[in-house]
Amino acid sequence: MTIAKAIFGKKVGKKVEVNEIIEVEPDILMTHENTAAISKKFYSMGVKKVWNPEKIVIPVDHCVPAANEKYAANHKIIREFAKEQNIKYFYDIKEGICHQVLPEKGHILPGHLILGSDSHTTTYGAFGAFSAGIGRSEAASIMATGKLWLKVPESMKITVNGKLEKGVYAKDMILYIIGDIKADGANYMSVEFYGDTIENLSIAGRMVLSNMSAEMGAKAGIVQCDKKTERWLKPRVSEEIRPVKPIDNEYEITLEYNTEDITPKVACPHTVDNVKDVSDIDVEIDQALIGTCTNGRTEDLKEAVKILKGKKIYKNVRLLILPASREIYLEALKGGLLTELVKSGAMILNPNCGPCLGAHEGILAPEEVCISTANRNFKGRMGCKEAFVYLASPATVAASAVTGKITDPREFL
Repeated sequence: MTIAKAIFGKKVGKKVEVNEIIEVEPDILMTHENTAAISKKFYSMGVKKVWNPEKIVIPVDHCVPAANEKYAANHKIIREFAKEQNIKYFYDIKEGICHQVLPEKGHILPGHLILGSDSHTTTYGAFGAFSAGIGRSEAASIMATGKLWLKVPESMKITVNGKLEKGVYAKDMILYIIGDIKADGANYMSVEFYGDTIENLSIAGRMVLSNMSAEMGAKAGIVQCDKKTERWLKPRVSEEIRPVKPIDNEYEITLEYNTEDITPKVACPHTVDNVKDVSDIDVEIDQALIGTCTNGRTEDLKEAVKILKGKKIYKNVRLLILPASREIYLEALKGGLLTELVKSGAMILNPNCGPCLGAHEGILAPEEVCISTANRNFKGRMGCKEAFVYLASPATVAASAVTGKITDPREFL
């Protein structure tokens, strides 16, 4: 069976079939800023106490610190709810973006089922878990009952082999795949990644693949747990690590790719599957963003520094750096990465989701162009429906910040 079917079968204690509807209790429920709205739905059910305050994780991360009174009031509701319900794992504004914080704090384990009220909950699949986004009503229902009906998804096996060339990264790989199968190519499927390229990726690189599986319509994006995963998790988790492995091939779709075909890519406005080679684009930029839950990790900042060290960003460009968590911020600070980035002319933002969704810091004006390491570029995504957002790797974004236009990073490496 596939990893997805193995995890679902483990949860219900029997073999499951594709499209079967099962009732499951998640190992973790994650909610964030939308906890305020979810709590209202929860109380409207007439329930007074959540099913398990130790299985609910709530980071406040989408607009922190609060940009206006509306967000501040929202945060107040969340804090009061977390206190009233005795939520053990409530992370207020200082910790960072939910999809980075949960693995760092030891809440993610291989073989677990994680549900979260955010579409990029798929990120945790990088650790061999089945993690999927759900709606606010579903999250409220889980808070009240501890249960949710889910359909066992079909599975897609994606195998990537070969060594990534210099200047090509996990971000380029996933953009290439999304450009190939399109935004609906894996609708409600569990996408599982295999091949020597995946095995050689860092944990951060695998998180990029799982995170952006949502942009091909996937319900989950899973990388099988291996020794590398276990080494990363071991100092963070308290439970025993028990990976779930597929028994045989029961995939509805299998795709194979070779890294020889993958070059630096850019997703052009206004869809993530509008992917082109960076060498085919000649567009001036106003803003560049390196960070978010997709590419705001230490290795991403290191790649940016390789290009920016000793250089200055283009005079008409605003370069924003957004570490994904407080832990990463501290690593970058101690390692001197932030010093080099500031010397180049970059601005360092506090860990939060703000500019990615257009809620806070780095909002675009009409007709402005931004190249970003985020995961979405829909109209209005960064706060303005008349702006243009391009998606690329940290190296491509850094190179573009230096030249003032979208640029192939290999020119600097």
